[in-house]
Amino acid sequence: QVHLQESGGGLVQAGHSLTLACRVSGGTFNRLAMGWFRQAPGQERDFVAAISWSGRSTDYDDSVKDRFTISRDNVKNTVYLQMIRLKPEDTAVYYCAADPVDYSSDFTTNMDFDYDYWGQGTQVTVSS
Repeated sequence: QVHLQESGGGLVQAGHSLTLACRVSGGTFNRLAMGWFRQAPGQERDFVAAISWSGRSTDYDDSVKDRFTISRDNVKNTVYLQMIRLKPEDTAVYYCAADPVDYSSDFTTNMDFDYDYWGQGTQVTVSS
């Protein structure tokens, strides 16, 4: 069973930075495409960023492009989300997700139903 554990959330002021980490256990990490999603209170869960199993392909929602960077370390079985110039509207619970893929599928997906495994989430709060 694949287990995902997020860390790194917290309270920051607008304009500051934060880096989230998601450590994966119980699976073959380099057979997993990874994604980050977020859910603000009263809203649906939204796509944030995704990275293919090799790390060669990435995708971002337009709202975070040029501010957020997704990366992965296939030795540490960890995916990261570096967030800079944070805004109050980035406040949400951030979820890490894993999509089992074949080595031939070095692609990303921004559809939450493609992801089979999810973490518990980590709260990010950006104050104005």
